Amino acid sequence: MTLRLIPVALSLLLTLSLTAQSSHTATKADFERWMKQLSNWNRWGKDDQKGTVNLITAAKVKQAAALAKSGITVSLERTLDTTESADNSSPLAHIMTNTGENPVAGAYAMDRYEISYHGYGHTHMDALGHAFYDGKMYNGYAQSTVTKAGAQKNDVTAYKDGVVTRGIIVDIPRLKGIPYMEPGAPIYVEDLEAWEKKTGVKIGSGDALFIRTGRWARRAEKGPWNAGEILAGLHVSVVPWLKQRDVAILGGDGASDLMPSQVEGVSQPVHFLMLIALGSPLFDNCDLEAVAATAARLNRYEFLFTAAPMAIPGGTGSPLNPLAIF
Repeated sequence: MTLRLIPVALSLLLTLSLTAQSSHTATKADFERWMKQLSNWNRWGKDDQKGTVNLITAAKVKQAAALAKSGITVSLERTLDTTESADNSSPLAHIMTNTGENPVAGAYAMDRYEISYHGYGHTHMDALGHAFYDGKMYNGYAQSTVTKAGAQKNDVTAYKDGVVTRGIIVDIPRLKGIPYMEPGAPIYVEDLEAWEKKTGVKIGSGDALFIRTGRWARRAEKGPWNAGEILAGLHVSVVPWLKQRDVAILGGDGASDLMPSQVEGVSQPVHFLMLIALGSPLFDNCDLEAVAATAARLNRYEFLFTAAPMAIPGGTGSPLNPLAIF
């Protein structure tokens, strides 16, 4: 009897260690410990390159499809910006190669797009080949496998069949009764759990979780600022909770990370833990204003979520237009 209880006791201790993260402080030592403790390396095999997207099972897809009840479709993409600003140093270059003045074959307008999508200006997906720590990326693949030819491991083509699952919007400003969070304001586990209690929607395995801080509402009112230096976002102590819930995708209207991170010596600990340790793709700079307003109007904070990144061999991510379908 005693021997049979030992695994249960160990499991309980691990659960307690992952959930008892109510502290609003974290050190680099905590971050280093979580990089090992929360790791999903080899969970889906030594050759895996999809990470937590493996949690999106066929049953999960069918569950998500049933959420498309009203036929209302809302984009989570911010319109691509062609103007340089404080939060977008790499605007989209839209070049008209053929116009009404010189149409191809006398009939066709043509154009070309050039975009450096990583950063804080464009809605995009980070694939698992986007980040390294101590010379490694997700599942132990070496940093050196990303070359001038592209990412030989963990590239964006792992998701070329698209992502379809249940999406959940967590509207922190609505929870707090404010129009938007101020840059540098942190989000903690208790905020996510308070939102669950308020809406009756429990975050679970295989979900795509989107955290609204109201970044774009604030920008519209007060103008752009240097988002690379200061942003509202998740405190790193939330990541063990995300691991326990087995969230498949994390997205937000910023870069998910609280900026500054409040972890001395680690600028983006949420990015590192999610991409490298857990193997969770990230959706950055989503425009969550319309989906949050739609969810509030319908009083439905879960929806069918779908996204299809560009299938670029060696790509470390992709610009894209994610959709919420109510």
